[in-house]
Order: sequence, then C-alpha cells, then structure tokens
Amino acid sequence: MSMTVVVARNVSSRMRGLLASSLLEIGPGIYTGARINSAVRQRVWKVMQEWFPAETDASVVMIYDDPSVPCGQSVELLGVPPLDLVNVDGLVLARRPLAST
Repeated sequence: MSMTVVVARNVSSRMRGLLASSLLEIGPGIYTGARINSAVRQRVWKVMQEWFPAETDASVVMIYDDPSVPCGQSVELLGVPPLDLVNVDGLVLARRPLAST
C-alpha cells in the first residue's frame, strides 16, 4: 500500500462524493489516501474514467507510488489542460503544445 494523491478541478458532486468515499479531502479538490491498496485505487480510477465524459471543463490528476517505473511514481490524467506525459531518462515530464501567438 502507498500514498495516493488526487487533484480534481471543476468536477461534479458525484465525482467528489466518489473521491470522498475512499480518500480524505485535505483541501478543495485535493484528496489523499495513506493506505490505499492498488485494487481500490484501480477501481476508483475506472469509475472516474467511466463518469468523466459527463464532466465539463474538468480535470483529474492521480499520483501514486509505483516502484515498477523509473521515477518511482505513476501519474494518471483525465481532462484539460491537455498534457502529454513523457519519460525522459526515467523522469516523467508534462509537455504542453506551444501557444500560438
């Protein structure tokens, strides 16, 4: 079991209720779980993926310990802003398209 952190922006009450049912909300839209096992984390993420198409202008980021990846943590992302997560020498970086001027 490991620490899981979820940051949710502009999500519905239904989504917030799902997160609050298994994680502690430590601030507006910030949820943590110190002892969430992978089965619970995967189930919560699966439900969020199923419900997410009904959300408008929302985003969810989940970060958790993952010893199987080079940087030791995995990042899951739903929604805006659109980001590409890229592995650069074992470090996960977020890449955004350049804004046109």
